[in-house]
Amino acid sequence: AAAAGVSCVVWADGDDLTGHPGFAASSLMLGANVASGLAPCLAAHEAALLPAETHRTIAWTEPGRPLHRGEAVSFPEPVGAHWAEKRPGPEPGDHLAAPIEGEWAAALARVTGDTATGTATHIVGVADLAVHIEALALAAGALIVARSEFPHGIHRPAAAAEPYLLAALRAGLDVAVHRSA
Repeated sequence: AAAAGVSCVVWADGDDLTGHPGFAASSLMLGANVASGLAPCLAAHEAALLPAETHRTIAWTEPGRPLHRGEAVSFPEPVGAHWAEKRPGPEPGDHLAAPIEGEWAAALARVTGDTATGTATHIVGVADLAVHIEALALAAGALIVARSEFPHGIHRPAAAAEPYLLAALRAGLDVAVHRSA
């Protein structure tokens, strides 16, 4: 794709491609998935609504045996509460992966920040059939890259968080939101 100047979107994170020079005239979006794409974009959206972000937690589910301890995460139903483990992430804050069994998947972002009237916490989450939510995460990337709403070069969805999230919403993503003042 790079040699032909063709933009593309991949579900995989592809960390070994980040230094590839071939995408100067086209775009390669890596990680158009729930963990690397959708969850960080949910957090970026909520952070943009707060004047001064103080903490960010990004959580997602992945296939696997559920944990019996770790960090507690309350995903929207039908996924519900699960234990998660901390993972490294490209942006600041806590990154939590919750292994679950079954056909469901979820992502959650919790952003806390200072406002003119005190501290506010914004929580936004999604839960759906895993095949559906992963397909929406990939389709959102394809839509914004096809419309040239994504910068040339090699990037992740968070580089264009608002267009990515808007494309996912237009494609059928439903989001649960809670904001406290």
